[in-house]
Amino acid sequence: MTGQRVLIVDDDLHIRRLLQGTLARAGYEPIEATTAREALERARRDKPDAILLDLGLPDRDGLEIVQLLRQQGSAPILVVSARDATDQKVAALDLGAHDYVTKPFDSEEVLARLRAT
Repeated sequence: MTGQRVLIVDDDLHIRRLLQGTLARAGYEPIEATTAREALERARRDKPDAILLDLGLPDRDGLEIVQLLRQQGSAPILVVSARDATDQKVAALDLGAHDYVTKPFDSEEVLARLRAT
């Protein structure tokens, strides 16, 4: 999947920079969004090949965004969230996410899961 665009949706600058560097080194083209609104706009406009989505966004709950992103397109959604409760994971997957990784995460694991989507 290298050479493809991946939308990173997270309001935490540190996490975005970490994922951006990891993806760029692996040959992906990272695109960033810090809010749900921006994520929906970037997904519509830039048509990413995959999406890394945090559930804790400042303007809307990430679970709602999973559903809206799924309605907009078919790009795989990998949730990267601090929410580690099973019901949150199940809800995200049931709403259309392809995978779920809890924070803190290992960058290599995120890449492997992205390759597997």
